[in-house]
Amino acid sequence: MTTEIIGLRKSFGSFEALRSISLSIKRGEFIAILGPSGCGKTTLLRLIAGFKQPTAGEILIDGVRVSAKETVIPPERRNIGMVFQSFALWPHLNVQEHVEFPLRHHPYTPAAMKKRYKERAQEVLKLVGLGHLAKRMPNELSGGQKQRVALARALAHQPALLLMDEPLSSLDAELREDMRKEIQSLHHLTKSSIIYVTHDQAEALAMADRIVIMKDGQIEQVGTPEEIFLYPETRYVAGFVGKATIMSGTWEGDTFRPSAAPAIHWDGVDVADEFKQYGSYPVRPDEWVMSREQKGIEAKVVNALYQGREIHYAVKVGDQTINVIRPMTVRYAIGEKVCLQKQERAKQQKEQVV
Repeated sequence: MTTEIIGLRKSFGSFEALRSISLSIKRGEFIAILGPSGCGKTTLLRLIAGFKQPTAGEILIDGVRVSAKETVIPPERRNIGMVFQSFALWPHLNVQEHVEFPLRHHPYTPAAMKKRYKERAQEVLKLVGLGHLAKRMPNELSGGQKQRVALARALAHQPALLLMDEPLSSLDAELREDMRKEIQSLHHLTKSSIIYVTHDQAEALAMADRIVIMKDGQIEQVGTPEEIFLYPETRYVAGFVGKATIMSGTWEGDTFRPSAAPAIHWDGVDVADEFKQYGSYPVRPDEWVMSREQKGIEAKVVNALYQGREIHYAVKVGDQTINVIRPMTVRYAIGEKVCLQKQERAKQQKEQVV
């Protein structure tokens, strides 16, 4: 199933939640929509699902217009599955009955599958590792098990498009890690297209084929996880995903000289035009090299957080705080004076990523 979003807008009174969103989603593609609270990502998902009607623009699924200002095809008449943040399980149905429900009632369930709905439900429960819990009630399940039931229910009738609205946000860190792997495995097995809404950069980078970064109801950048992380096109994307420090300075062609140390020059052939336009350069925390040698940008360590295999430092350069991630091989004390240098980016790296 291909999904086309064309010039989509959504207003609530005078507030414009979405501003002319256009996006094409290929068959079998895993798309993560990433952004902070209030950026419009959940509104976009609800428009794709059919819960809301657009103010302008349209949505086409497999060439069929399902949403426009004039008309909206309701969710139950779209070949989609949905997984919610709150699991949305029915307290009076057991695990097997949850999975049987769409098989019996969804209009897109294949006829052959509908005839053998009990066997199909058991197959899907085994797929998500819940075959032994088919008779359990929702109040007898852990958070991770409830999320697997919600996944099984959404996947049971083999939807062409699976919509997921921050499905892991209510789980603890270990369960989130396990469920990421589970969702990835299910995606590879089912070949369904997935649109996954999240505010968690790690989830988006780990699972998606492409990431859509949103801000204030608009798309900031669309690209593969590598493109988004390594080659941000805007200062917002650089700070939001890569946690980059935006260094000020001057550009001479593709060479950048930071204001904090004008004698230094950095190659910027792969840096996006917006940074050059504003006399800035993004540097991620993992790109900094910190040393006691008197060479580079002079700084002072103001904080150090031990993270096992690495230490996260905050250092001051004038009035600017810079985040630096360094391995455990050399440790620096709070208050110590250091010098910063930026690692050179590997040549041809961008061509390999693209």
